[in-house]
Amino acid sequence: MSDLSITISAEKPGDAQAIERLHERTFGPGRFVLSAYRLREHVDHLLELSFTAHIGTLLVGSVRQLPICVGDTKALILGPLTVEPPFRKHGIGRMLMERSIADARTQGHRFILLVGDAAYYTRVGFKPVPKGRATMPGPVDYNRLLVNELVEGAFDGVSGEIRPDWDYAR
Repeated sequence: MSDLSITISAEKPGDAQAIERLHERTFGPGRFVLSAYRLREHVDHLLELSFTAHIGTLLVGSVRQLPICVGDTKALILGPLTVEPPFRKHGIGRMLMERSIADARTQGHRFILLVGDAAYYTRVGFKPVPKGRATMPGPVDYNRLLVNELVEGAFDGVSGEIRPDWDYAR
């Protein structure tokens, strides 16, 4: 893989169908019952914080972020993040996350949440959300609810229900 050039670029509206097919292949139909998908039902992801990975013209990965609130505090939720199985373990997911996190910081966002594997996501600055500080719609393993403070202390004192940011409702 080292001889292949990976291009990370901003997601474009025309990428939507290819990304949806990627999600179908990598997550399957069960993805729609996950709590994070409950948030995505009413609010679209932010194109300016969503990225694709290509090798040549082949889309091999995607990351999206969408606007949420934790209580009354505006935030982002990262996901889904996915890479085509044959191209995993080559750093593509990390490149997508690093770009998305860096751009969120540059655009003035304060913190990002996600539901995922702490061992994987702590490498890019995520840490567990303190127990009881935030609740998701529907069932979730709260051991997998993570936060990345883009501004030191940004999550201090934040608590409440995680919900779509209705300012971005469809």
